[in-house]
Amino acid sequence: MKTAIVYASVHHGNTKKIVDEIAKDQNVDLVDATQVKEKDLTEYDAIGFASGIYYGKFHQAVLNFAAVNLPQEKKVFLICTHGGSAAFQSIETILEGKHADLIGKFSCKGYDTYGPFKLVGGIAKGHPDEKDLTAAVEFYKGITK
Repeated sequence: MKTAIVYASVHHGNTKKIVDEIAKDQNVDLVDATQVKEKDLTEYDAIGFASGIYYGKFHQAVLNFAAVNLPQEKKVFLICTHGGSAAFQSIETILEGKHADLIGKFSCKGYDTYGPFKLVGGIAKGHPDEKDLTAAVEFYKGITK
């Protein structure tokens, strides 16, 4: 299965750690949505969108990329890292408009010093950890069999 993961990882590299671990031993093309604005995704069997959560939403670069580049009726999976809680609705709205087939969602804690969390030295320190990385790879293997 030919797979791409479109991601944004801008503060502590939490999401980048997850997608790098998945791509390490799998045949996955990584696309940094903060650097690449347009890419033809028609050749991919599955497309992942991965982001940290910023005020309850996926990073705007990932949302913009999905809105512009996601072909109709593709198999899609979602990955997010978060200090508080997982939040997929912002990207799911775009997927619905593209009639995407959502094949799975993965989330894990990620070190977060964004906004008010900076005042207390951040939350979810040490995450994603080895357990989180292993779980992410197992999630990916499970959805792309």
